[in-house]
Amino acid sequence: MALLLAVIAVLGAAIGSFLNVVVHRVPAGESVVHPPSACPTCGMGIRWFDNIPLVSWLFLRARCRGCGSRISSRYPLVELGTLLAFVTVTLFFGPGVLATDTAPALIAALLVLIAHLYFAAISIALTLIDLDTHRLPNVIVLPSYPVAIILLGAAALLTADLESAARSAAGAGILFAIYLVLALVSPRGMGMGDVKLAGVVGIYLGWAGWSALAVGAFAAFLLGGVLGLVLIMAKRVHRQSGIPFGPWMLVGAWLGLAWGEPIAAGYLAVFGLS
Repeated sequence: MALLLAVIAVLGAAIGSFLNVVVHRVPAGESVVHPPSACPTCGMGIRWFDNIPLVSWLFLRARCRGCGSRISSRYPLVELGTLLAFVTVTLFFGPGVLATDTAPALIAALLVLIAHLYFAAISIALTLIDLDTHRLPNVIVLPSYPVAIILLGAAALLTADLESAARSAAGAGILFAIYLVLALVSPRGMGMGDVKLAGVVGIYLGWAGWSALAVGAFAAFLLGGVLGLVLIMAKRVHRQSGIPFGPWMLVGAWLGLAWGEPIAAGYLAVFGLS
């Protein structure tokens, strides 16, 4: 497990470095692979030894080697955040990988882990992009459907877990339908980007279970609503202001994935329904 976590930590930091590029270039409609990264101030290309996640920013003291302009702390924070997210996901799903005793079960557990690592990566990218631009780009959201379906679907086939696969499909359909209705009823309050993302969120929450789906879906509206009220009361926004909802959909999704079962059980116990 320690070796797996170490590998995942390095991978997470590297993916975090790539996500910085994605967050900067995708909203602008630019390629994420060409041209190579360069200083936005002087245009000097960033050499490989100045592009080592976390380490290079500290070694350069947050300054460009060429012109000395300041490098935003957002870059290492995204790298560190992705590293921590990947490690956390692995702590949650890794034991299932190590506990397998057959080749099909091992491959299935690895596919489930990879699917959730992917979801963690796009969660970080979409959250930052939505906060920056109030957009959830199709180029990230739409490919997430086949990625999730292929990875989780293959895992279900390998273990004959058709129940999880069916629940995942139902979760995608339910959340997509709910958000579509909300978008049609209140276009200013809910965008089509949120609707498209809802289906992806539903795939993962449905795979985790009905409790995860219910908690994750409700948590998004609860957290988003509370934040909206706080911002209105603080006079940071007014009632007609657009507040990005994608980040709260994703935070709610991860709450559902991590604690959906105990939260749902506790809620039912309060009302004597368990």
